[in-house]
Amino acid sequence: MHRNENSWPKPKMRKPRPKRGQQSGAHPFSDEDASIETLSHCSSFSDHNSGADEGGETAEDAAQEDFQYKLKGFIDSTVDKSAKTRQGALDGLRTAMATRILYEFISERRMTITDSIERCLKKGKGEEQSAAASLACLLCIQLGSGIESEEVLKTLKPLFMSILADTSANVQARQAVAKTLGLCTLVAEDDILDVHATMESFERLFVHSYARGDGSRPAIGPQVSALHTNALLSWALLLTICTASQIREVLRKHLPRLPSLLESEHVSMRIAAGETISLLFELARDMDAEFEFEDGEVLCDKLSALATDCNKHRTKVDKRKQRSVFRDVLRAVEEGDFQSESIRFGTERMIVDSWSRKRMYDAFREFVGAGMNYHLQANEFIRDVFELGPPMLVDSATLKAMKISRLERHLYNSAAFKARTKARNKFRDKRVDVGEF
Repeated sequence: MHRNENSWPKPKMRKPRPKRGQQSGAHPFSDEDASIETLSHCSSFSDHNSGADEGGETAEDAAQEDFQYKLKGFIDSTVDKSAKTRQGALDGLRTAMATRILYEFISERRMTITDSIERCLKKGKGEEQSAAASLACLLCIQLGSGIESEEVLKTLKPLFMSILADTSANVQARQAVAKTLGLCTLVAEDDILDVHATMESFERLFVHSYARGDGSRPAIGPQVSALHTNALLSWALLLTICTASQIREVLRKHLPRLPSLLESEHVSMRIAAGETISLLFELARDMDAEFEFEDGEVLCDKLSALATDCNKHRTKVDKRKQRSVFRDVLRAVEEGDFQSESIRFGTERMIVDSWSRKRMYDAFREFVGAGMNYHLQANEFIRDVFELGPPMLVDSATLKAMKISRLERHLYNSAAFKARTKARNKFRDKRVDVGEF
């Protein structure tokens, strides 16, 4: 990974997003990641002849018109006097943006939606503010990098920064803003100085979870710890687009102190700290293959203890999750290794092969949830981020072949299951003479 010391890096994701009329009618993502229906819609291969009536209007057009009518109703309801109605409208818009490609529809109403988000952030309470912040991030994801998302961030960033820094503000709202501001900055911010300023606002939060100079630990409640965790993860996300000189400064300033977060009583903070340390080691080794951390042995001892944690104070779920993560973190620190993960969506696969890519993937998935695989197929901006190329076009013959192969796979799995059951029952049968084996 080579970084220009004198200029702001311009990753592929920074290019302006072209308008795309063909994707505005995409259908919602199904919870089955590789569903044929989703793949068909995201590739824009609708069969315009199959549902046409005598008037020439397809069933898909009618459904799309009905869906847009509902979306317009949600937008209107974001200014309702009832907080419950506003909350429902925000949630409806969030679900729609997470599960469909709505670029054309959103682009035409960008300023209206942005104004609604700003109003809900100013007038609403914790849950409403949290929903509004999440909607802002999904709005940027839909618009992609370019002037439109930059205008959204320019409007909302002062309010985000104010909420983030205000210790009297609702902690749930601050948690949501800490998460949202990081990804919005990744998508829409094009000035390295502003990126640095945003990172510093995150630092001012999570450093309060560091151990003190005398080695004592601050008493941090679960809600504030969640705020610090979100700030740390957003800070780590922005590290993935930093210059080499800034990474060196971060290594000098934070790497000696980050290991103290591994002793946090909150599992989410421990895991976030471990993954951030792995990311820093990866970035450091990208610049210098011979990079060595002065307190490497002490750090590895801590990581090893967490990877084999048997502390009775912690729940089984927390311990299981922690052990899995810290086995990977320990390998990253000791050997520079990353356990690659293959993500399948439709007919494609994406390999998550680094801590940088994992941090980006996790950040996007945090907002789009079950719609992540759909966005990997259909969202041009996210495909640019992960270097997947333009959305694939899949014709009807390929779809038919996929259906057949899935049926065959199902039949094969059923037959194999029956065979295994028969074999196991034979060995379990008390009538079988053990001496025969």
